[in-house]
Amino acid sequence: MSWLTKVRERLPFVRKRETPDNLWVKCPRCQEMLFAKEYADNLYVCTACDHHGRIGADARLELILDEGYQVLPAPVVPADPLKFKDTKRYSDRLKQAKHSNPRPDAFTAAIGSIEGQRAVVGVQDFTFMGGSMGLAVGKSFCEAAQRALDEKCGFVVVTAAGGARMQEGILSLMQMPRATVMTRRLKEAGLPYIVVLTDPTTGGVTASYAMLGDVHIAEPDALIGFAGQRVIQETIREQLPEGFQRAEYLHKHGMVDMVVHRRELRETLAKLLGYLSPAKAA
Repeated sequence: MSWLTKVRERLPFVRKRETPDNLWVKCPRCQEMLFAKEYADNLYVCTACDHHGRIGADARLELILDEGYQVLPAPVVPADPLKFKDTKRYSDRLKQAKHSNPRPDAFTAAIGSIEGQRAVVGVQDFTFMGGSMGLAVGKSFCEAAQRALDEKCGFVVVTAAGGARMQEGILSLMQMPRATVMTRRLKEAGLPYIVVLTDPTTGGVTASYAMLGDVHIAEPDALIGFAGQRVIQETIREQLPEGFQRAEYLHKHGMVDMVVHRRELRETLAKLLGYLSPAKAA
């Protein structure tokens, strides 16, 4: 204990300065300490190395949509259909996730405009059980796609997921074909379906609606793939190339149409919706 600390303890009128825990954030890539407000003002992109941080559903919607958008109601689904339990009951994990998140599950949809272009936007939040796809995510995706069909407008989905939700077993895997059917209906109706791939997008989400868009946009350095790199290496017994499964590598090899900085995302989406949306009758 330093002499200054001892003096403070003996002099009660000398108060210790308190610093909020959330005043600073550390960049996960370069480890630079960033002033939290400046980090948020910069759209959660590191000012030192340009790393795109993970953000929640509400922040995503505010980033993409114009003011005045409407969040669509969350679907009602069975909370624990298989009564699953590992080291903890699934129902308890859900309660914990809902307690620490403003939204009831990992997928949130809203309807509004992107620089005047009408659209339904669905976003996945990785902080809610790794953005995993279960009954709630699947139904929310399908209802959002149906709303786009009803409104005759584009559907934009921002993915961030670790894959299917294992606690719901086969029921979670069934969401893959359900979502695929809805993307097909959008295509048949001539409505644009645009996917924004963010870090990370993996597993069953990648194997279904994440890679079925008319246009695929990725944020810089986003991890995008199905199986993990280590699993692939052990399966094929070969060393994978540098940057494998990162946005820039996938763009170079034709898996992604464009890599777009977060500050340019809204403008890019508005242009694409303007190009791809069906012309309105005069």
